[in-house]
Amino acid sequence: MSLPAWIVLMSLAGGAASVIAAAAFAYSAKAAWVPMLISYAIGALLGAAFLEVLPHAIVASGDATASTATVLAGILVFFLLEKLVLWRHCHFEACEGHEGHAHGHQDHGRSGLLILVGDTFHNFVDGVLIAAAFMEDVRLGFVTALAMIAHEIPQEVGDFLILLHSGYSKARALAFNLLSSLATLVGGLLAYAALSAVQGAVPVLLALAAASMIYVAVADLIPGLHKRTELRATIQQIVLILLGVATIVAAHRLADRLAA
Repeated sequence: MSLPAWIVLMSLAGGAASVIAAAAFAYSAKAAWVPMLISYAIGALLGAAFLEVLPHAIVASGDATASTATVLAGILVFFLLEKLVLWRHCHFEACEGHEGHAHGHQDHGRSGLLILVGDTFHNFVDGVLIAAAFMEDVRLGFVTALAMIAHEIPQEVGDFLILLHSGYSKARALAFNLLSSLATLVGGLLAYAALSAVQGAVPVLLALAAASMIYVAVADLIPGLHKRTELRATIQQIVLILLGVATIVAAHRLADRLAA
C-alpha cells in the first residue's frame, strides 16, 4: 500500500470510525464502561509516546536534548491552548464543560459549539501528526494512528454526550461530529503535501505528537481516575493501563509483519 493510501486510511479510521464507534457506544453502553475505556486509552497514549514516537523523534533529529525540549514546549503550549478552550478534551462530570449539565441546565448549545470547534482543530492536528509519523516510518505511523484511535473513542463518547446535553438531537450530534472528524483527513493530506518538501519538520512534529499524547493522558485523563480510590478500582485501572501499553507493543509487532 502506498504512503498516501496509508495516510488516508488511518486518518479516516482515526476520525470518522472513532466517531461512529463512539456514537454506537453512547447510544447503548453503560456509563460505568467509560472509565474503563479511559484507563485503556491512558496506557495506549503513554505507551505510544514513550516507546514509539519519542524514540523515533530522537533518532530522526539526532539530538535528544532538542527533541525532549520540543516535548516540554509542546506540553506547555497544549496547556495554554486548553486554557483558551481551543484544545478541548472533556470526559468527566466534574469538568467545566459538564457543570451546568449535572444540574440539568441547558446552555442553548454553547458548550456543544465549543466542543465542535475544539474537536475540529484537534482532529486537524491529529491528521498532521499521523502524516508526519507515516512519512518517518510506516510502522510508526500505524502505531501512532492506533494510539490516537484509542483515545479518540472515549473522548468522542464524552463529546457526544456533551452535545446531547447541550440540546443537540442524536442525529445532529452524530452529523456534526462526523463533519468535524473530516478535519483529520484534511490535516493528513495537507501535511503530506507540505512535508514532502520539508522533511526537516518531521522530527519536530513527532516530538509534538509525543507531547500531545503525554499531555492528554496526564493532564486530562489520569486526574479523573483518582476519583475512585478503592483498591478494586485502582487494580482495575492499572490492569487496563498495562493492557493499553501492551496493545502498542503488539501493534508494533503487527506493523513489523505488515511492513515485511
